[in-house]
Amino acid sequence: MAFNYTTSYGSPVNFPHANQRVSTNGPALLQDFHHIDNLAHLTRERIPERLVHAKGAGAYGYFEVTKSLEDITSQRIFHEVGTQIPATVRFSTVAGEMGSAETTRDLNGFAIKLKTDQGNMDWVCLNTPIFFIRDPAKFPDLTHVQHRNPKTNLRDHDMFWDFFSQNPETVHQIMILFSDRGTPDGFHQQHGFSGTPFKFVKHDEDGKDSFVYFKLHLRTKEVKTLTAAQATQLAGTNPDYATQLLYQTIEAANMRNGPTEGQFPEWTVNIQTMTHEQAISEQWRDIVFDVTKVWPFKDFPLREIGKLVLNRNPENFFDEIEQLAFSPAHLIPYVEPTPDPILQTRLFIYPDAQRYRLGVNNQQLPPNVPLPSAKTANYQRAGRAAYISQGSRPNYMSSTQALNFVGPTGAIDSQVNDNKRQEIFDGSVFRDLSVVTPDDFVQPRILWEKVWNAAEQQTFIDNVSDHLKVVTSPEIKQNQLLVFDQVDHDLAQRVAKAIGVTFVSQA
Repeated sequence: MAFNYTTSYGSPVNFPHANQRVSTNGPALLQDFHHIDNLAHLTRERIPERLVHAKGAGAYGYFEVTKSLEDITSQRIFHEVGTQIPATVRFSTVAGEMGSAETTRDLNGFAIKLKTDQGNMDWVCLNTPIFFIRDPAKFPDLTHVQHRNPKTNLRDHDMFWDFFSQNPETVHQIMILFSDRGTPDGFHQQHGFSGTPFKFVKHDEDGKDSFVYFKLHLRTKEVKTLTAAQATQLAGTNPDYATQLLYQTIEAANMRNGPTEGQFPEWTVNIQTMTHEQAISEQWRDIVFDVTKVWPFKDFPLREIGKLVLNRNPENFFDEIEQLAFSPAHLIPYVEPTPDPILQTRLFIYPDAQRYRLGVNNQQLPPNVPLPSAKTANYQRAGRAAYISQGSRPNYMSSTQALNFVGPTGAIDSQVNDNKRQEIFDGSVFRDLSVVTPDDFVQPRILWEKVWNAAEQQTFIDNVSDHLKVVTSPEIKQNQLLVFDQVDHDLAQRVAKAIGVTFVSQA
């Protein structure tokens, strides 16, 4: 059924391409609301793009529980095998701007919004299990050096490598970024990782709480990557390659009787868990909340919990995907944050970025609003673009029209004054800045010497040298070679040779 064309306020207009004017050669009239309103709306169609993760694509699907977690959490959605939760997923590049090419070497974002009857839970992941930094105060500098030089307005290799050479803990992520994993073949043909750990909490019948730290791992059926040459070619010929591939894959899987019917993008969802006792042990206390390092699989094996399937494309990209607001702070009962300093910073900056980009009422937008069964009710009112009215109910904690407080027993937001509930922190307030130690080069060295074969080593040399040789400062080049030298002497010498400089090891 066709809709009737109207103005924005609902009045019918029969010729939308016509405008009011005086005579056949006179001026257009300001009184023509339809014409003026369309022009005014056109110039306001763009909202601020994300500072990071600006370029992306999305789709709908579901998360299904395949293995019960009843032994480690009281969150009931993870108890019954077969439980399905509707999911909205947004993939993205990280450093690229809105119009940038999706195959440019970069990390990729992998954000998942699960809409439960207890509110929304966001899994905000990357396509690598680690991150560049562990000191959250370095976030602004890290972001700036991956964007444009304020003087030239150009991407600046000197800025980039100046930062990374001064912060050697970044080398683990640098090695992954400049492998072929830095150029994935499409958004959906890669893994996803929470990076920072969270907590699953279990409230026992005897009133005692227990918890485990966990990291999320989403594993696709087959990881596919592009070579540097393929990625560069696609950046010029099809900058929206990853978006197109995701869209077409889902459309093809929905075609009945076609060769790819039912072959939707799918991931096995796993967790690694670590007990509090392990986390405070001498062996693991320096790794548990250091996102520049992985938890070794041999000590913390993967445990399957479910699967994620994407089976439907959006009807309107802006309304349904661009207006999505993700935050790792969006958690439901018995799923809680950890003291990880990078996570604690993300808990603030993610929702604050959405308040700037979409407004203070961004959670009322259709793609973000919780399910009706969650029955959202609180004391928040008004603000720009308040879409959902809570009626005449008081906007404070009233004694005459009280809300019900029915949070489940044992959840952090359901109790008060229990300051010995879980971890106990004992110390003074101080300014913390991590120190680089030999331990920071152990996992990068394992990656270089034991995980990568000769071909993968050469790929890294080729990729990183193509980027580093553009640097104009000899000092910055030498500083980065010193970082590589702490990983492996041969690695540093091979990069030095590839960029045409002499390097003398400091070992």
